[in-house]
Amino acid sequence: MSILIIEDLGVERLVPLVLARLSSAVTCGALRLVDLLEWIGSDCYGLSRTHLQAIQQLDYPILKDPRQAPGADRPKLVLSSRLVPNAANLRAIEQWLSHGEPGVTQWIYDGPEPGSQVIGVIHPTETFEQILSIGRNYLMHSASRLGSDRGRSSYVLDAFKHPHDVIRQHMACLPGNLELLVSKRQYRQLQDGVFVGPDVTLASHVVLEPKSGPIVLESNVQVGPFSLLRGPLYLGAKCKVLEHASLKDGVCAGHTTKIGGEVEASIVEPYSNKQHHGFLGHSYVGSWVNLGAGTCTSDLKNTYGLISMDYPTSGRINTEMQFLGCFIGDYSKTAINTSIFTGKWIGVCSAMYGFVTSNVPSFTNYAKLFGQVATLPTSVMQSTQLRMFTRRSVPQRPCDIELLHSLFELTRPERDAMVGLEEA
Repeated sequence: MSILIIEDLGVERLVPLVLARLSSAVTCGALRLVDLLEWIGSDCYGLSRTHLQAIQQLDYPILKDPRQAPGADRPKLVLSSRLVPNAANLRAIEQWLSHGEPGVTQWIYDGPEPGSQVIGVIHPTETFEQILSIGRNYLMHSASRLGSDRGRSSYVLDAFKHPHDVIRQHMACLPGNLELLVSKRQYRQLQDGVFVGPDVTLASHVVLEPKSGPIVLESNVQVGPFSLLRGPLYLGAKCKVLEHASLKDGVCAGHTTKIGGEVEASIVEPYSNKQHHGFLGHSYVGSWVNLGAGTCTSDLKNTYGLISMDYPTSGRINTEMQFLGCFIGDYSKTAINTSIFTGKWIGVCSAMYGFVTSNVPSFTNYAKLFGQVATLPTSVMQSTQLRMFTRRSVPQRPCDIELLHSLFELTRPERDAMVGLEEA
């Protein structure tokens, strides 16, 4: 029994979250799709975008190169990498692997309404070799064969369609995912609803409030004095919470992060820092991001109305969400006292100063308040990456450097579309 995970064409709509990472490695509800695949235990193959194939091979061994699969074999499941990593999707995948009818092809959609997209095929008729010849648009190709059969022998699973879906799904699935984590891993129950790994340090006068959901702290988490931790909440290994921090419901910080100030309903990927005072709400922060002292995000309009977002690939979308902050791509930075307006996205490898009133393309030095908006060259980001990696004892590999150069070229249309952008 094997599973093929495809970064289908819908992945492009998740920019900037997925520019520098596999879409199956986006954290939502304290889990990633690759985490679910490890629990399932079947042979898994991953068909990713070209610029991330080396990263997949080195950092995500659970996803084998599909070119190494027996070409004449058929995978039992072909799934989009945009699947939400929640308990319901995990149960469905496990059920299909154990009870699926051999030879009966069935389709999986990302919604029940007309126009929803195929995000999976159970018992595909194509072999690995045939699927690879079709490539990343295989699921779209499969959908074209459905015709009037849609609705017959089909299923619906949660999937990300746009970046704001990550925050929406995160808030919905975090309590259940934390319960799933507690059942899968070994924790010590500190009190009702509070679960900790080895060598967790809680300073004096730390307030733990698990009434609205579990609190899960992985190994070597350090929590400073006079801090509030309100569930549902997840802190990854070696996360450091600064003194007087207020982490409200819905916070998920990955391993080797530093968190301070006020944070609510947000995801912070590994190796990022938000250690100073300031507010981060209903937002997604990628890896290797640093938020300078006093950085604040807005997650509510003055009108209390629903928030719309302007995406580079999808245009203007009404999120139908009242609370929504910002989305920050990997390697980006903010200076002190940066203020990011509601519903904005920031690309990878950018630097922000002052008021961020518009979306920020990747590799951009954004100081619009001071009349300065310019391109950040890859040479600057390469040296910055080396300094960051060295501080965390992480080796800078050739594939990490190559990724920066690939990202610069891939995101050139973002910068070309921004009026007034100067070449540095």
